[in-house]
Amino acid sequence: MQDFTVTPWEVSGAIDYDRLVRQFGTTRIDPALKARIGKESGGLHQMLRRDFVFSHRDMNLVLDDHDRGKGFFLYTGRGPSKGMHIGHLVPLIFTKWLQDTFRVNLYIEITDDEKFLYRREYSWKDINENAHDNMLDIAAVGFDPDRTFIFRDSEYVKNVYPLLLRTARKITGSTVKAVFGFDDSTNVGLSFYPAYQVIPSFFEKKRCLIPCAIDQDPYWRVQRDVAESLGFHKTAAIHTKFLPPLQGTAGKMSSSGGAETAILLTDDEKTVKNKINRYAFSGGQATVEEHRRLGGNPDIDVPYQWLSILFEPDDARLRRIYDDYRSGKLLTGELKAMLIERINSFLKEHRERRERAEKEIGTFMYKGKLAKEMWARAYE
Repeated sequence: MQDFTVTPWEVSGAIDYDRLVRQFGTTRIDPALKARIGKESGGLHQMLRRDFVFSHRDMNLVLDDHDRGKGFFLYTGRGPSKGMHIGHLVPLIFTKWLQDTFRVNLYIEITDDEKFLYRREYSWKDINENAHDNMLDIAAVGFDPDRTFIFRDSEYVKNVYPLLLRTARKITGSTVKAVFGFDDSTNVGLSFYPAYQVIPSFFEKKRCLIPCAIDQDPYWRVQRDVAESLGFHKTAAIHTKFLPPLQGTAGKMSSSGGAETAILLTDDEKTVKNKINRYAFSGGQATVEEHRRLGGNPDIDVPYQWLSILFEPDDARLRRIYDDYRSGKLLTGELKAMLIERINSFLKEHRERRERAEKEIGTFMYKGKLAKEMWARAYE
């Protein structure tokens, strides 16, 4: 059995998502739940339709609460680091769809404390610069500024410290060692940090739904152990798979893996074209003649996979691309050209929104309706 690693800090190997669901104790999104989400939302996001959003915890209870008028809220986050790439935006794009569809509040935690504790090569100045840069990219996704609160852990801790201490008292050292693999060499800050990651799931007296990549699920297992004893709901979660790196469909896109692995949000049109043409793993044949005769394999072709996940919303058109590539009618160079055009259009729009976010970030953090409410609260 091929081995793989999935933790909040490392993802590697050829990931068996069925095996991962069993290991983490989550539940596959089955056709019945998918149909129910579609009925409640008026239509499914393409990531749900195509099983890229594939796993959950208690999504059925979230829908129950929605049906009964109790409502729910969303929580997600980002550990600030240098150079966000398109893979980082995938869960955020799905989160925006959830917020727009259900018109709910969203809390986005910027975990500057965790990143400083884990990444020893970062100074606190580095963390500050990366946090600001990342928040602009997050705001550029287009969340509702009056229903979204973006906060830094190091800044908001004064509003939650008593609740943080009550939560930390419920979580034992043996629990964080078992869940996160900490040992005697782990600094005490990282051992304490999971208590803070739990806190935003307590921001409202409603059920919290956390959209995230599956590698972040261990934190929510800890939350579900302690939530009810503190008077809150166990959090629900809905999980995405990983956007594959350029070099193949195994693993997870990472900006630390080198230029050949990821498309950064700052890449210009020429850089995108070069990266896709040089590094994007192809399911095509060695020559045009062989490809015309034998066809390609879209199931292992990175450009096709990226189109499916993010860049081709039309199901009928995606099916034609699949069939044409499989038959040999569509060549590898033509498929790559299609992806290059889509990515460059996507990045152009993102950069335009990011420029506007320079003026809007204060609304998300301090001045918006939800932000003002949050700064007026003190959690005990």
